[in-house]
Amino acid sequence: MKRLINIFPQIAFTLTLCLFLCSCSSESVEPMDDVVSYSLYDIIEANSSFSPAAKAAPKKGDKSIAQTAIDIEGEFTELVKALMYVDKELDAGLVNLFLNGSDQFTVFAPTDEAFNTLYGALEVEGIDELPAQLVLDVLKYHVTTGRRASNSVVPKNGMRTIETLLMDATFNVYNDLSIMAIGNMANIVTADVSASNGIIHVIDTVILPIE
Repeated sequence: MKRLINIFPQIAFTLTLCLFLCSCSSESVEPMDDVVSYSLYDIIEANSSFSPAAKAAPKKGDKSIAQTAIDIEGEFTELVKALMYVDKELDAGLVNLFLNGSDQFTVFAPTDEAFNTLYGALEVEGIDELPAQLVLDVLKYHVTTGRRASNSVVPKNGMRTIETLLMDATFNVYNDLSIMAIGNMANIVTADVSASNGIIHVIDTVILPIE
């Protein structure tokens, strides 16, 4: 027993020295079994300007939603055509709403590639070959009221339901940036494009309000 008491200080010193060296060492250590798993949400938040967990919405831009879409060459030509088409056929007033309106909206904007994929699936050449009322319904399904940045669209866990301008039609956004619509799925590819009268989130598919 006396011998154990005598060597105890040596053991304590050795342990203390080991802890000190481990804390100061720049050498890599063996990974622990209990590795922390990071979601795509966490990676985007930490490493990208696209941060669904941003603390606040981006400042208002200088240009309207419509002007912003027009200025981004080669990305939203078909979306603008769709707005003009329903205005011409149905006097919907969407161009003026998004070009000159002061009310705030959030638009989930499909790219030209997304529209062209839709045209191919429907075997049409362009938006004007589709019924105007159907196009209007689809456009409304891509818009929600208010200025909603990614932090109020993309949930940290699970899903978030987005109510749209199309009556009683919603879609769900998940924390992996996917969208589950009534008729199909899409993904948010760019978020928080700020305009004077709202925010644009770019998506890779035209989402459909019908099955």
